Amino acid sequence: MKSLKDILSQVEIKSIKGSAEIDIIQVSFDSRDIVKGALYVAQKGLLFDGHTFIDEVISKGAVAIVCQEFPKEILDHITYVLVQNSQRALAIIASNFYGNPSRKLKLVGVTGTNGKTTVATQLYNLFQLDGKKSGLISTISIKIGKEVFGTTHTTPDSITINKSLAKMVEEDVEYCFMEVSSHGIHQSRTAGLVFEGGIFTNLTHDHLDYHKTFSEYRDVKKRFFDELPKEAFALTNADDKNGMVMLQNTNANQYTYALKTVADFKGKILENQFSGLVLSIDGQELYTKLIGEFNAYNLLAIYGAAILLGIEKIEVLRLISMLKNVDGRFQYTISPKGVIAIVDYAHTPDALKNVLETINSIRTNNENVITVVGCGGDRDKEKRPKMASIATQLSNQVILTSDNPRTEDPVEILKDMEQGVAPEHYKKYVTITDRFQAIKTACQMAEENDIILIAGKGHETYQILGKTKIDFDDFKIAKELLNQS
Repeated sequence: MKSLKDILSQVEIKSIKGSAEIDIIQVSFDSRDIVKGALYVAQKGLLFDGHTFIDEVISKGAVAIVCQEFPKEILDHITYVLVQNSQRALAIIASNFYGNPSRKLKLVGVTGTNGKTTVATQLYNLFQLDGKKSGLISTISIKIGKEVFGTTHTTPDSITINKSLAKMVEEDVEYCFMEVSSHGIHQSRTAGLVFEGGIFTNLTHDHLDYHKTFSEYRDVKKRFFDELPKEAFALTNADDKNGMVMLQNTNANQYTYALKTVADFKGKILENQFSGLVLSIDGQELYTKLIGEFNAYNLLAIYGAAILLGIEKIEVLRLISMLKNVDGRFQYTISPKGVIAIVDYAHTPDALKNVLETINSIRTNNENVITVVGCGGDRDKEKRPKMASIATQLSNQVILTSDNPRTEDPVEILKDMEQGVAPEHYKKYVTITDRFQAIKTACQMAEENDIILIAGKGHETYQILGKTKIDFDDFKIAKELLNQS
């Protein structure tokens, strides 16, 4: 229980009707969750306007309402707080309500198009290996010490974030590593949080259904670094053309990592095989089970961040050598006849290109690369032809299929993808709408030592058809099918 006056601290308030000297026992933005004594924050979302539920939440026992416009009927026993931006207000309120937990541990945010999950998760793994109790907020899960909780968004809602951080503080967690998505930044879910550091991985085509233009997408990412405190660190990929842009207005201490240019944390790939990478990092040779140039960048980000958080260089290198692949990130299985099936979350053109270029740089060219790939429904349509173009350019054979079609017709999504296939590659691809049949066909096509890439869903264990989730695990399915062949 907290005083409304206290939890409104730092919130930009335009007007208040009613008393702020009341106790609040719950904060919620979901009208279905309201209990007696709650504060309800009415947000204007893409699909729903929370203001339409104000009467309902009051009938359920809400005693205070935060809103962007006052309702027509003002009740004497309810406190109404008018704000400019309910999403931002919710984030600050949630932080206050849960005792500003981000101030009580070292919170590091990871943003960028690709690599967020790997960098955040592997930092969590590294610090756990080093005996430091850590937390993780990622696409895959929320981890508090060794406890694991499910999550539905790359960056969860503000209440979930702060509730999780408060739980971490209770459990004496020292460090938390958190994925910070462009949606999360734009919707102010990270407002009110105090970060120890921020990491930028890279910036490529993604989420243009939401941000409309690439420059808007870039500037939203940049806003995360603009808002870092001066005591924090900002670590960026100097090889990415937008890497230094992220640092232009930050007050944080600036650091860089790179494979190709001069940087504070410098790496070089010595060997790149399916068994792993041999790297030189700041002049020290290192072997890791992670594969590909994109993972070399991820490891450099992890290396730099761990040092900036106080772990000795030699110890960081030793711990990196112990790291294993993250689920759904270049996760592979080998069949009895030597077929390699790789499952990867690559759902953007650049991520797909990175994975296929990695495979092609390692392979002997005596085997075929068979790629199974689709594009999600109700999402960025511009990337669909690009994904198909990359797949057909860099693979021997391609099966275009469904990837969470949601409420769109899967056949229409595949037609969008086909527009990107160049005429010289027409004979390389087929379309199979059913994802299980697509994977099964790839497994049947594969001969000894061939490589199957199943891209797009990675760690996800479901398929979204319409508005229904069904069980679907790319890795499990591929492994079972290959062991039957």
